[in-house]
Amino acid sequence: MQGKYAFFDGGIVPIEDAKVSVRTHSFNYGTGCFEGIRGYWNPEERQMLVFRMREHYVRFLQSCSLLMIKLPYDADQLCAITLDLLRKEGFESDTYIRPLAYKSDELIGVKLHGLTDALTIFATPFGRYVDAEEGARVHVSSWRRIDDNALPARGKIVGAYVNSAFSKTEALLNGFDEAIVLTQDGHVSEGSAENLFVMRDGTVYTPPVTDNILEGITRDTVMHLLSEEMGLPVVERSIDRTELYCADEVFMSGTGVQIAAIIEIDHRPVGTGAMGPTVRALRDRYFDVVRGRAPQYRSWCEPVYVGANEKVTA
Repeated sequence: MQGKYAFFDGGIVPIEDAKVSVRTHSFNYGTGCFEGIRGYWNPEERQMLVFRMREHYVRFLQSCSLLMIKLPYDADQLCAITLDLLRKEGFESDTYIRPLAYKSDELIGVKLHGLTDALTIFATPFGRYVDAEEGARVHVSSWRRIDDNALPARGKIVGAYVNSAFSKTEALLNGFDEAIVLTQDGHVSEGSAENLFVMRDGTVYTPPVTDNILEGITRDTVMHLLSEEMGLPVVERSIDRTELYCADEVFMSGTGVQIAAIIEIDHRPVGTGAMGPTVRALRDRYFDVVRGRAPQYRSWCEPVYVGANEKVTA
């Protein structure tokens, strides 16, 4: 099942009408940005809950700013558009929401300024991003992470994800589930499209935002749950490659991947070679939070449908 509609050219239209030309600037030069947002279906309430939607749209607008894209919407208006779209779709499943802002002119010439800015949003039912969430086998990629002074990783810039595609395809073709990429100076940065956490001797470490990572919203959620709920110290610092091989537990986080345990790196087992107790407990708590089953975090979950058992037909 796929979505039937998209927000395009200022309104909700059938998905087959949401088209751009092969001459579109963003298609030719990568001059666009996007977000990834998840909606989670809560079957007990018969309700879809969109997780930390406003924070995603704040980051989306920051990505737009990097590309000199000016949209006629603020974060709250983008949230309202998204809710309208989801109500029109009427999904009763976990869902992935993809907003895209892009340079829509049909012309040749590399630049960012003086171009027309456009927005589209679509949604589709979506399950796992990495099949082996409970035990991924990964390797350290031969491809290095893009640098902030070349193509800023803190923005979800369309063209930048070719860097991720290089590392992900290398991993898959070599028999791994995912890749870990290093910065230009050899420190651990992140996965192909995930933030990374390393646990050693009761402390959880994660690369700082200055090591060319995406400033992840799921990462922020995980850091909060680890420190406030599970009482574990979380330290942001640069991580050497060989620390990965000495870790007790390693895991990835992101809107797409959610929380995935890493059980092997470069053919070396992580800890016992199975998902550890920390990431197991963290995953259980995270899925309670995103499905609205943790009352203290309910404000992070935006309900789509009007009542607990009532859908809106647009």
